[in-house]
Amino acid sequence: MKALITGASRGLGLALAGALDREGWELVLDARDGSALEKAAPAGSTVVVGDVADPAHRAALVAAASGLDLLVNNAGTLGVTPLPALSGYPLDALEHAFAVNTLGPLALIQGVLPVLRERRGAIVNISSDAAREPYEGWGGYGASKAALEQLSNVLAAEEPQVAVWCVDPGEMRTAMLAAAGEDAEAAPRPEDVAVPALLRLVAERLPSGRYTASGLVR
Repeated sequence: MKALITGASRGLGLALAGALDREGWELVLDARDGSALEKAAPAGSTVVVGDVADPAHRAALVAAASGLDLLVNNAGTLGVTPLPALSGYPLDALEHAFAVNTLGPLALIQGVLPVLRERRGAIVNISSDAAREPYEGWGGYGASKAALEQLSNVLAAEEPQVAVWCVDPGEMRTAMLAAAGEDAEAAPRPEDVAVPALLRLVAERLPSGRYTASGLVR
């Protein structure tokens, strides 16, 4: 089995890569921080360094993903920090957030869909409760994730032979949560809830749809 995980140099992406590696998966891993990814990636992984907003980088990922069974769109950006109100959100920064959080994942999906159809594979799009809840300051990030969720909904309807899961992992002890000004140390590690939830999705091949990590962990 082969998986492509974006944003795999730290946090949820790295933790999931480790878990799948222990289960014998072949891995293609992506991140912007090449040195961190090279140090952290499980031995034997294919490492492709770059930004999912870059078409050339996405093409390299698709080329490395022959025989793919699972795509995990985990790479993301908060956008501007400290998180600003929408009234003053720089539109160029918002455009980049959508490029990373929404358009990059869709472009990767388009690139690997032929092989996923053939192999009856699966897609995991990592979302957030900010896609549905009106948290002050989270408008830019939340809007990009809300768009990703709707893309997931429509894709599931259009591609019945491919499992399409949109997953809200909940708060996690990650650098991203800390960068948002939240108490990351009080949150569970990705290994505690989010990773077991994703492993259950893959192992049981649950129906396409939106899931929360807390709702998946028994």
